[in-house]
Amino acid sequence: MRVNILGSAAGGGFPQWNCVCSNCRSVRDGTFPGKTRTQLQVAVSGNGKTWFLLNASPDIRSQIEVNPMLHPREGLRHSPIAGVVLTSGDLDQVLGLLILREFQQFRIWATTSLQRILREDNTMFSMLNRVPDQVEWTDIVPGERFPLLSCGGENSGLQCSPLPLALHYPEYVSGNRSAELSPCEGLLGLLIEAESSGRLAYLPAVPKVDEELLGHLESADVVLFDGTFWKDDELIQVRDGGPTARAIGHIPVSGPEGSLQALAALSRPRKIYVHMNNTNPMLNESGPEYRQVREAGWKVAEDGWQFAL
Repeated sequence: MRVNILGSAAGGGFPQWNCVCSNCRSVRDGTFPGKTRTQLQVAVSGNGKTWFLLNASPDIRSQIEVNPMLHPREGLRHSPIAGVVLTSGDLDQVLGLLILREFQQFRIWATTSLQRILREDNTMFSMLNRVPDQVEWTDIVPGERFPLLSCGGENSGLQCSPLPLALHYPEYVSGNRSAELSPCEGLLGLLIEAESSGRLAYLPAVPKVDEELLGHLESADVVLFDGTFWKDDELIQVRDGGPTARAIGHIPVSGPEGSLQALAALSRPRKIYVHMNNTNPMLNESGPEYRQVREAGWKVAEDGWQFAL
C-alpha cells in the first residue's frame, strides 16, 4: 500500500487566512521555524495507479496539481482517483467533493447518516449526480469491513474497516436532525489494510481513547492520529473565548489525559500527528512542544510525505 499525505493541517490550513496568532503572524513575517500546510488530505493506493482519497479537502485541486500520481493520464477526461471514503461531515472533510463535480465517475463511501446530511439536506451535493453514473454512493456500516473498489468493480487490493468513535455531527446540522441520526455514524476512524501486508490507521478527529481503540491502533503499522490542539483550552487562550478541544471532538495532545500519554504504550506502529490547527505550538520546530512530541517517538506530518506499507 502506498500512502501520500497531500495536506496535513486542520480546517483553514496554516497559516489561516484571517488569523494573527503568534504562529500565523510569524509565518507571514518570514520568521517561523516550521512549515506551512494545506488542509488535511490523504490518498492511498494498492497498486500505485488507482487512488482513493480519505475525505475530500477544500484544497484538493491544488493538492492534485502538485502530486503527479493524481494527474489525468488517459484520453480527454480522466482521473486516477477512483473513490473517496468519508469519516465525518465536517466541512474541511467534505467541501472538496464539490471541487470533484466535473462529470467524473467515482465512488463515495459514507454512512447512511452522513448521506442524509449531504444528499438530502444540502442540495449543493446534487451537483455530483448531474448525469447518470456520475458518482456512486456506497453505504458504510460501522464495524463492517469493505473493499475499496472502483465504480467498475476493479479490486484495489485494499480493505477498509470503519471504527465508530462517538456521536459527533457538525455544527451546521440542526439539533432536531442530529436527534434523528444514528449516534455511531457521525464520526469514524479507518483501518486500511493491503491484502499482502501493511495496515494504516487513520483518525483525524478523536474525542476519546479507550481500550478497544488502543487494541485497533496496536494492530497497525502506521497511525495517523488527531493532532489538532496541543491543549484543551487552546482556543480559549488564543481567542479569549471559545470551546474546548474536547467540546468539538478532539482529544488534545498534551496533559495527563492527552494523546501523548494515552498512546504512549503503543509499541508496534509508527505514530504521526495530522490535522494540526494553526494555533498548535508543536508546529514550531524550535519549540519545546515539538521536541516533546519527537522525544516521545511521534512525528508531525508535513504536506508531501509519501511512504509504503
